[in-house]
Amino acid sequence: MSDAARVDPDSIRVFGLKGTTAFAERVADAVGVPLSRHEEREFEDGEHKARPMVSVRDRDAYVVHSLYGEPGASPNDKLCRLLFFLGAVRDAGARRVTAVVPYLCYARKDRRTKSWDPVTTRYVATFFEAVGIDRLVTIEAHSVQALENAFRCRVEHLEAHAAFSRHLAAVIGGARAVVVSPDVGGAKRAEAFRERLERDIGRPVASAFVEKKRSEGVVSGNLLVGDVNDRVAVIVDDMIGSGTTVQRAARACRTGGARAVHAVATHGLFLPGASEAVGDASVDGVAVTDTVPPYRIESDPVLGKVTVLTVAPLIGEAIRRLHLGGSLVDLLRS
Repeated sequence: MSDAARVDPDSIRVFGLKGTTAFAERVADAVGVPLSRHEEREFEDGEHKARPMVSVRDRDAYVVHSLYGEPGASPNDKLCRLLFFLGAVRDAGARRVTAVVPYLCYARKDRRTKSWDPVTTRYVATFFEAVGIDRLVTIEAHSVQALENAFRCRVEHLEAHAAFSRHLAAVIGGARAVVVSPDVGGAKRAEAFRERLERDIGRPVASAFVEKKRSEGVVSGNLLVGDVNDRVAVIVDDMIGSGTTVQRAARACRTGGARAVHAVATHGLFLPGASEAVGDASVDGVAVTDTVPPYRIESDPVLGKVTVLTVAPLIGEAIRRLHLGGSLVDLLRS
């Protein structure tokens, strides 16, 4: 799409709910419009209300809210607030309503792993559809196929591959590289990123994967398949939670002779224990995006190992193209 294709500010509304306001401002700036005003009001009994403070009638409305937990606001709290606001925007006469959810909570619980297990991703999808959204935009879901199967409305799935590839091109320099999936299930994600990195650095990039077993929350397995010897190993995952998956894969790469090990993951949750895992000597560096602020490690020395890349321009450009009828396929290839 030509850069000359500008968005009419009166035809679109971009909102950012509490907790995601700064990120939403960067998104709106990338769209080329100001962030739209809204009100969020708290009541003494713990209930709340939220409403737009500008007209949305016959306009495209995009509501940005990242559903990670933080002090004072659980994923459940944020999900409820987002749903109520989306419903209010729909009731106010918006032409199209799009939920822009950089980090989508419960996306990992997309299948039954034990008897009588819930399929929470599908229930969350039902909530969104019940308030009348037309489309969901998210980035690096745990399983794209499961997400698309859960939702009946349109789902636009974005990837941070371009940002990570640009970052790693400088890190790798002239060295040989190998992209490593920390488990077999992430092989497709790692392969897509390997192709992107190979294109950007202009030379072949090898692939490898590490065995992973999970039982009762305990992760094990260290068998490495692929040649990492004397290469810069890049571990690719959708998120970093406790960090043990990255640590385990990094140690396997070091044992296999990797000259350096870097990890990239779109969502940096950095749950308790992640500082020790990321701070492991086997890990040279970690890159995440700003879908989740690294607030849990902001006072930790390990933050020096972590690079936070912004995906607000990517999401903003996606919104611009959706509003004007452009191609997201071309965007992700660029």
